[in-house]
Amino acid sequence: MKNLHGAVVVIAGASSGIGRAAALAFTRAGAHVVVAARRRDPLDRLAEECSRLGPAALAVPTDVTDSQAVEALARAAENRFGRIDVWINNAGTGVFGAFQEAPLDLHRRTVEVNLFGAMHGAYAVLPRFLERRRGVLVNMVSLGGWAPTPFAAAYTASKFGLRGFSASLRQELRRHPHIHVCAVFPALVDTPGFVHGANVSGRTLDPGPMLYAPEEVAETLVHVVRHPRDEIAVGWPARAAQAAYALAPGPTEHLMGIALHRALDRAGPAPVTHGALRAPVRDGTASDGGWLRRKHLPSASTLSRIGVTVLGTGAALALHRLVGGRSK
Repeated sequence: MKNLHGAVVVIAGASSGIGRAAALAFTRAGAHVVVAARRRDPLDRLAEECSRLGPAALAVPTDVTDSQAVEALARAAENRFGRIDVWINNAGTGVFGAFQEAPLDLHRRTVEVNLFGAMHGAYAVLPRFLERRRGVLVNMVSLGGWAPTPFAAAYTASKFGLRGFSASLRQELRRHPHIHVCAVFPALVDTPGFVHGANVSGRTLDPGPMLYAPEEVAETLVHVVRHPRDEIAVGWPARAAQAAYALAPGPTEHLMGIALHRALDRAGPAPVTHGALRAPVRDGTASDGGWLRRKHLPSASTLSRIGVTVLGTGAALALHRLVGGRSK
């Protein structure tokens, strides 16, 4: 899969955010994309945009919580392009706020989208991969699959489950060397997901300054399809969360709890919203959520490079002064 020209890539959850950015990235790499989500209009516009870039694209409105609809998505991709080479389970949502404050159906919907949606995708595509003896399945997990997030209990449960599901499938398929199951763990990303998710906390959400651009995650997806890996993180906060929870789970939980409680204490009031969990919303159809633009900030990767440069320059100056002082 190093050469993606003519490959067929199915992307669930593609009407905005990372999924939209990924569709454009795979199109630029020469692949045919089949984009899926509940909202038809954004999908149609995305498919048209991808087709203008070169390879033909297909939009298939799909609710990933409906297993029959996901099977229909796989059939539509095969009918249009003859096969499926890559399947990306990217649809996701969440509920922010104290667990008991949200209606139970919102928690159930979160698990249905994040975990069962990915299971439905795998159930539809794996028989097709096995028949052709090749294929790449990518599950979008997030850093929430490595470290628990307070006030997002259902989201954390679904992402922990998705990571375990990915690992189990990987071992089931170990005798099929050309079928890969990859799990991607992005840090916080500037997407419309904060608009689409539910917020029952009564407080304003602010993801902070360390946000990665959705295009950076999209490029990681292209890379992992070309060079499959079991698990790959996007951004140092995701890798840090993985290491911290593996080495010291108790202190990591404690620190995250303190941080989220303090953030909520400082946040301003906001109305309770159920986002797009029960029904699609019209807002949020771009790849980015506009957070970095409104904050006038570069992406977290750029901030990290600036920080490393500043620290490196400071260390070099300190060393120069130390050596110069000794020589004198």
